[in-house]
Amino acid sequence: MRLDISGKFGISMNTAYLDKLNDNQRKAVVYGVAAESLPPPLLVIAGAGTGKTNTLAHRVAHLLVNGADPRRILLMTFSRRAATELARRVERITSQAMGTGYAAEALTWAGTFHGIGARILREHGLAIGLNPDFSIHDREDSADLMNLCRHGLGLSNTESRFPAKGTCLSIYSRAVNAEEKLSEVLPRNFPWCAAWEADLKRLFGAYVSAKQEQNVLDYDDLLLAWAQTMEDPAFALHIGANWDHVLIDEYQDTNHLQARILLSLKPDGRGLTVVGDDAQSIYAFRAATVRNILDFPAAFSPPANVVTLDRNYRSTKPILDAANAVIGQAQERFTKDLWTERPSAEKPRLVTLANEADQARYIVDRVLADREVGLRLMDQAVLFRGAHHSDRLELELVRRNIPYVKYGGLKFLEAGHVKDVLSVLKWAENPKNEIAAFRVLKLLPGMGPATASRCFQHLTFAEFAFSALRHFRPPAATANGWVKFCELMESLSAVDLDDEGWQTQLTQVRRWYQPHLERLYDGLDTREADLEQLEQISGRYPTRERFLTELTLDPPSAVGDLAGDPLLDEDYLVLSTVHSAKGQEWDAVYVLNVSDGNFPSEFATGKPLMIEEERRLLYVAMTRAKQSLALIAPLKYHVTQQRRDGDKHVYGARSRFMTDALLGTMQRRFHGHDEAQSTRLQPRTDKRLDVAARVREMW
Repeated sequence: MRLDISGKFGISMNTAYLDKLNDNQRKAVVYGVAAESLPPPLLVIAGAGTGKTNTLAHRVAHLLVNGADPRRILLMTFSRRAATELARRVERITSQAMGTGYAAEALTWAGTFHGIGARILREHGLAIGLNPDFSIHDREDSADLMNLCRHGLGLSNTESRFPAKGTCLSIYSRAVNAEEKLSEVLPRNFPWCAAWEADLKRLFGAYVSAKQEQNVLDYDDLLLAWAQTMEDPAFALHIGANWDHVLIDEYQDTNHLQARILLSLKPDGRGLTVVGDDAQSIYAFRAATVRNILDFPAAFSPPANVVTLDRNYRSTKPILDAANAVIGQAQERFTKDLWTERPSAEKPRLVTLANEADQARYIVDRVLADREVGLRLMDQAVLFRGAHHSDRLELELVRRNIPYVKYGGLKFLEAGHVKDVLSVLKWAENPKNEIAAFRVLKLLPGMGPATASRCFQHLTFAEFAFSALRHFRPPAATANGWVKFCELMESLSAVDLDDEGWQTQLTQVRRWYQPHLERLYDGLDTREADLEQLEQISGRYPTRERFLTELTLDPPSAVGDLAGDPLLDEDYLVLSTVHSAKGQEWDAVYVLNVSDGNFPSEFATGKPLMIEEERRLLYVAMTRAKQSLALIAPLKYHVTQQRRDGDKHVYGARSRFMTDALLGTMQRRFHGHDEAQSTRLQPRTDKRLDVAARVREMW
């Protein structure tokens, strides 16, 4: 179909792109677009595998095709990669609709909440009393600064063990993002730290002061500062007026601060579209709250319109029947049962085994069997609630020479050699950045913490002019390379440095860093590959500041952090925590340790809200599967204790999520065989299986 709107665009528009959408997707895409004024708020409840990204891209494209200014559209996602992919899809759709004569303008305001926040704070910093040249600390830098404050207050010398730096940062972050008092956060989320409330308040006050002195913001500050500035009605109106349309992806993963920012941008909701799925809200440990999406319609008067996407394009019907049975027991949700036109005779399997060793052998046997009939290793995934749940499986994979990748571990910026190089650039960008300075100075042989502290103090007295480093007397072991180091820092901080071609600085730093890399680390080939990747990435950014900011907010995966080194192999099995698997899909999925104490986690016991999130977590795991799904339940598993009785093995109880409704959708097996035949699998002389059989009777 073609529609002539030449009076508006001067060209013809092809609306055939809408024909590819199902009825509900189309309803969400065209909602309010043709109206003379901005449409009322819209909530799109997009179930797993229902084409959420495709629907959101079509809505943005449909707005553009109907005359919306791309510079006045704000699109926020939870990763820069997702924003980039959305923008590419939008461009393809608009090009298809408008024809080859149409040159699509870029969506200049597409990114993450934190990325958009950083941009707004830099652009309006002077007006809100903030130095716009601030540095951004990643989590490890923030923890290191927290530790400096901790030592400065003498809290590391207490008679009883004070919380570690990472725990302190987690407590601080939770209170900030959830907008809760410390007296509320500690007993509920960190009860073992409740006795330290007064000292933690002192610590957090010192931490905030240190950040202000060093002109740094941490990850949480990007939202906190943005939200605080939006409390001024005039400023909120000024910022909100920049955009006609605001579209938010994965709204179920937002926290209180993000919801407050959004409602300040569009208090009447007009032009606002949020997309998400309450059934996939699984990031409460980051202070995300499912209440944001559940309460969204009622936040406006009249309430926001709701469109539900429930046709699944990923999984077979038996898998969806099982997933629906799990989420159907949720205490509160938007009613939604996923359906599909993909029939299958294969039901999901509930596989009961004697112990974790049998679990590992069973999975590897099945994975290899499926590989022999044409299913690649990388089309199969093993998911788990906690990263340690895969320990026994990893040993079995190594023993049988099966390559694998494990997700949910170190990120690119957490690798020591990468942080070393970036810290040099961070210090040059902001000479007040004490954490970057300490890391760089301690790279030099003979330069310990005390000397590094004196050196930084020397720079402070010199008003942070790097030329003053030449007048500092380093230790004898440092003296040989001191002049070259001073020359490097002066060169990197030169005020007349042309930002164009700034990437040569990274080459300069790498050349200086190479002997230190060889002295401090092993595995040089992999680490050098990481630094080469870093240098290649830098070419995408016009300035050093943009490079450091965006890399901190949305780092790529590290070459050296891929367990099992799959780069040496053409195929590899995927291991992942469920949290890291969200948004992914595989032909075959195995879920480990589906028993009470593991799934749901023992930490959720007696906490109804946490149990509900654990239910959603299992739902997310199950809906990653396209063709084959197996939930694995060992009867005996290993538990790591942080008490004097040490590690132990326990007998598992059936997961409370294994209701009769769910079991009715599954094929139950014991050690890979039909349950009805399980007593004939092994002779009764096998004591290990005797124990397992007795415990199985308790289920």
